[in-house]
Amino acid sequence: MGFDDALNKAKDLASDNPEQAEQMLDAAGEQVKERTPDNVDDQVDSGMDAARDKFGLGGEDDKKKDD
Repeated sequence: MGFDDALNKAKDLASDNPEQAEQMLDAAGEQVKERTPDNVDDQVDSGMDAARDKFGLGGEDDKKKDD
């Protein structure tokens, strides 16, 4: 299985279970933040938003539009 196959499988799983995917991404982001210096938190947040976009979950921009 190549990277594209794995990415497509992850996208399918995220679209089938968006709430669980969000929870997993949030948990992963928090784990990364705990293990890295505080000065990289913004980069971690940007990476999490990019992952949400890639998986079709939306990022912070989508959440702000809903407010």
